[in-house]
Amino acid sequence: MKNVVIYIHGKGGNSKEVEYYKKFFNDEYKIIGFDYKSEFPRDAKIEFSIFFDTITRNYDDIYLIANSLGAYYSMLSLSDKKIKKAMFISPIVDMEKLILNMMNLTNVSEEELYNKKEIATSFGETLSWEYLSYVRDNPLVWDVPTDILYAENDNITSLETMTDFVDKTNSRLTIMKNGVHYFHTEEQMNFLDNWFKKYIFE
Repeated sequence: MKNVVIYIHGKGGNSKEVEYYKKFFNDEYKIIGFDYKSEFPRDAKIEFSIFFDTITRNYDDIYLIANSLGAYYSMLSLSDKKIKKAMFISPIVDMEKLILNMMNLTNVSEEELYNKKEIATSFGETLSWEYLSYVRDNPLVWDVPTDILYAENDNITSLETMTDFVDKTNSRLTIMKNGVHYFHTEEQMNFLDNWFKKYIFE
């Protein structure tokens, strides 16, 4: 049996992050990082699907590891694929709510965004009416067996939003107390390691 593990990074990340996860798998698994280029959901849906179909055609069991925005794009693009198990770290599970929260922070109304089409924010993100409209027209549908690692102090996704998503999908939630969205400290990575080892093959 030949198995493959695909790692999909979050915004600002890269495929080299896959190296961290190789320690969890033996030689029966091919470990591949995906350096996607898409910045818009419609483009991601095409790019992710083509990559996935090209890579996985010769493998039996397919495992998916995805981080933050990469998890959102994965769910948007790969819901109909044959995935044995997904492991998501700080996934974005409600993009519409995230965009509306950013609009609220910058006092941008839907009417204003509709009229201007794009509005730059002070925190480096560009609000886009086209992006928001696409997200609304393409809600997530996800039934892959999934374990989610969520940080108690995640400033991107609220616990309520994450819990709602878990309740509606084939997912299981683990919460790290005092953790933040970006897992990177020694304490956070030790927690991630224990979580990953416990659930990856369960």
